[in-house]
Amino acid sequence: MTPLRFRQVHLDYHTSEQIPGIGSEFNADEFGETLERAHVNSVTLFSRCHHGMIYHDTRFPAKHPHLTCNLLPLQVEACHKRDIRCPIYVTVGWDEYIARTHPEWLQIDETGKCHGPGPLKAGWRTLCFASPYIDYVIEQTEEVLEMLGDEVDGFFFDIIHEWAGHSTWCMAEYKRLGMDPADPRHQKELERILLDRYKERITAVVRKRRPDATIFHNSGHVYPNWRPVLHTYSHLEIESLPTGGWGYAHFPTAMRYARTLGHDCLGMTGKFAKTWGHFNSYRPTAALEYECFHMLALGAKCSIGDQLHPGGRLDRYTYEQIGKVYAQVEAKEPWCEDAAPITEIGVFNIEAIGREEGRVDPAALGAMRMLTAGRYQFDYVDQESDWTAYRLIILPDKVLLDEPLAAKLDAYVAQGGSLLATFESGLNWAKTEFAARCLPLTAAGELPFKPDFIVATDGLATQWTDTPVVAYERGLRVRPKGETETLASIREPYFERTYAHFCSHHHTPPAGVSADSAIVEMGPVIYCAHPLFGMYAAHGMAAYKDLVLGAIRRLLPDPLVQCEAPSSLLITLNRQPRQNRTVAHLLHYIPERKTLDCDTVEDVIPLHNVMVRFRTPPPSRVTLEPGGTEIKFQLDGEHVDVHVPVVNGHAMVVLQD
Repeated sequence: MTPLRFRQVHLDYHTSEQIPGIGSEFNADEFGETLERAHVNSVTLFSRCHHGMIYHDTRFPAKHPHLTCNLLPLQVEACHKRDIRCPIYVTVGWDEYIARTHPEWLQIDETGKCHGPGPLKAGWRTLCFASPYIDYVIEQTEEVLEMLGDEVDGFFFDIIHEWAGHSTWCMAEYKRLGMDPADPRHQKELERILLDRYKERITAVVRKRRPDATIFHNSGHVYPNWRPVLHTYSHLEIESLPTGGWGYAHFPTAMRYARTLGHDCLGMTGKFAKTWGHFNSYRPTAALEYECFHMLALGAKCSIGDQLHPGGRLDRYTYEQIGKVYAQVEAKEPWCEDAAPITEIGVFNIEAIGREEGRVDPAALGAMRMLTAGRYQFDYVDQESDWTAYRLIILPDKVLLDEPLAAKLDAYVAQGGSLLATFESGLNWAKTEFAARCLPLTAAGELPFKPDFIVATDGLATQWTDTPVVAYERGLRVRPKGETETLASIREPYFERTYAHFCSHHHTPPAGVSADSAIVEMGPVIYCAHPLFGMYAAHGMAAYKDLVLGAIRRLLPDPLVQCEAPSSLLITLNRQPRQNRTVAHLLHYIPERKTLDCDTVEDVIPLHNVMVRFRTPPPSRVTLEPGGTEIKFQLDGEHVDVHVPVVNGHAMVVLQD
């Protein structure tokens, strides 16, 4: 399969059929040279867009009525002349031309309404994957393959969603499969069947003609239920515009799972100050740097989203800005090529059991932020991951266990692994008892008060020792079955706040000591009764993070990376086996809330004289790259202490064997 390039632009071209002069300003040499000057070496180009318009000669009636040239082949020729790859964009889930001409192919919900905006609102309506529309998508894709032949580098198929359809086509599928269209479980199963069937069909069509072409089916995220059809993907792309609804928490959470699936990965941000399709809308260069360097640090290649003006001319300022960032990416590539993450903690991906809430689940978010602040090296894993690669598995807040998952957990701990579980994690699906033997606890219902107070002992070694810390969410009452050590106890309030008795503005202060424990240790296992990860995401109390990091220190006393620096410093560790070197990425960018609803980065704040301790074999030399500047280091047993003079946004510390 053709390897991904490091410097891609995803060049949207969703252009209304009512706009004249499509491609009238396109100049092939200017187009190619602009991309080349911006250090772009891969660009997604459009065959068919969300408006349903086609941007090249075609036998289908959806050719843009105001197209002035055979645009797509001319763009491909200009790019290939400069060794720029050109994956081809084909919309799938949204096509307004088809929505108008074949309304019987639209997705219909259980109330009989079309999925999407009403007839007097702008926006996209969604096509049904059970309908003959998918035949049209395949035929149109075949035409692109016939037209471009060996010039097809790959395909980006977009909007791969099916939402519990009740169209005529879906109802026929329910009947054929013996499924109940009123059963939510059957609705989700039909969604999966239809999406998987589409992926198998269209991938077979592409690979028959272009077996080396890259293929990606975009849903705006990477999901655990893709595992059975991962063979229909050549690689994974993580669409994650921080200001476009994804936020800064989405990409690192999604990428730390995606990179465990055995596929090359591409991160995708956008040049827009907000989300897709904001013309003449620009991000600060520092923000694009942070996002691209974060991709490199987590083992992904880079993609920046843009939208081409209907006239076909690239925006000068956008590509000057992209060029500044991609020139730096190009210089860093030798230390990122074929790099694999070095990790020691696996955090269970809540999406794998279908209990997630929102685009980034609060418990997953809390775990990501805590572990990143602690400089731990971690992945998100699921039931099918190889857990033996990790010294510690974390089950955040709500990982309920069926029998196979409980058996996997027991085997992992029996073979020497450590476990940290919080709140409902470890319970069976009925939430009546703990399903795994490695959690020798009896479930005894909920704790009686919300909130109550957590009191850490000396064993957790946090600044909150012997200080009651309010726990805003209700925890679980558990009874140990064997010998345990209490690492944190519970203080109860005088009473819970009701109309009959309340104190002050919000909750009642602590009073008596409870017989229940907040955190208990059982050999290589620590259990926390409260949903500490979700509580940290919701309430942001530093004490919750310190309690969890204190527990991790007991289970993992000698981590891969240690550093006394502001928690805003991100450190990741990658390995380049062919080059016999370890590469540590240090990033220091501080997102700020500059608008009512999203964060960005405008300034780079350098950190000076950063001392980092790595648990790694002794290197022969340590350098800052690119540049090859040798820096001081000291050996201390299995540790290497490195002095980094300055982290000016992004530093790569290379430990050469």
